[in-house]
Amino acid sequence: MEQGERPNQGTRQVMVGDVPLGGGAPVVVQSMLNAPAKDVEANLAQIAALAEAGCEVVRMAIPHRDCLDAFAAVCAASALPVVADIHFDAQIAIEAARRGAAKLRINPGNIGGLEATDAVIEAAREAGIPIRIGVNAGSLDAALAARDDLTLPEKLAASASDYVRHFEERGFRDIVVSAKAHDVQATIDTYRLLAARIPAVPLHIGVTEAGTAFQGIIKSACGLGVLLEQGIGDTLRISLTDDPVTEVRACWTLLGALDLRRRSPELISCPTCGRCQVNLIGLASEVEQRLANVKSPVKVAVMGCVVNGPGEAADADIGVACGAGTGVVFSHGKIVRKVRESEIVDALMEEIEQL
Repeated sequence: MEQGERPNQGTRQVMVGDVPLGGGAPVVVQSMLNAPAKDVEANLAQIAALAEAGCEVVRMAIPHRDCLDAFAAVCAASALPVVADIHFDAQIAIEAARRGAAKLRINPGNIGGLEATDAVIEAAREAGIPIRIGVNAGSLDAALAARDDLTLPEKLAASASDYVRHFEERGFRDIVVSAKAHDVQATIDTYRLLAARIPAVPLHIGVTEAGTAFQGIIKSACGLGVLLEQGIGDTLRISLTDDPVTEVRACWTLLGALDLRRRSPELISCPTCGRCQVNLIGLASEVEQRLANVKSPVKVAVMGCVVNGPGEAADADIGVACGAGTGVVFSHGKIVRKVRESEIVDALMEEIEQL
């Protein structure tokens, strides 16, 4: 599979600002701002950091109507398309569409019912922007949530599908759908249902409330990895109780691991064992930190001994196989030079700069 290529590219394409989403476009990386909604400068600073990390679309909460002026100012100066995240108040969505939002995100469970969305649809149509119908397990419509004849995935898929039908009956097709749960299997099952029921609608995938970085990345990799491998998902957010920049880096690492998209280096390093005669954990950690500033899909191997040396990492662009306080630097399986342990990281970075 070529980079950016995906199976089952049958969704129609919508534009979020200048970013194509769906219709065979590469999977789009998103995150969400967590600076105070009225602090324009803090939000713009966070957007700049996210853009530097590779974020392509950013979402901003608008909790109250008196935050709309700040939202407009952020949209006007943002380096990335800004999605307005709205709950409870359809009027905020209408105003956000008029004030520069690149997309609206509304929650069927609390926006006020299908009828309340009609004015939102017209505002989005007039602004020429898409709407994400974003269903969450924790905020389902009360009547749907109370049904005991449906599983949670069936409830989530039903809620999203009902709103898609309502939008399309009104001639509005610039739609993206998400239906998230914190449970990994429920998330997978929900998106499989959606991919079957509304195959033309682009899907925003994610495991919501996944937790802090360690647990959240593992849960997201499990759930989203399964979906992406099956061709389900046009854009993703890895939701973490952490710095949003960490979310973006995790997204790119996941996409790279699946050979869907690569933006940053891949570190190949072996587990430690009794044969290792260097501080491999420290070396690998330092290399990882230094690679954080490299913006190319280079493969770098840090191998603890000759057993897991150039042979197992022959496809690495640059690597090192360590011995007793030394390291043999290699490129594509061929030895380049031998250095002392204290010189290994600098040697690797020097070779990377020459690629």
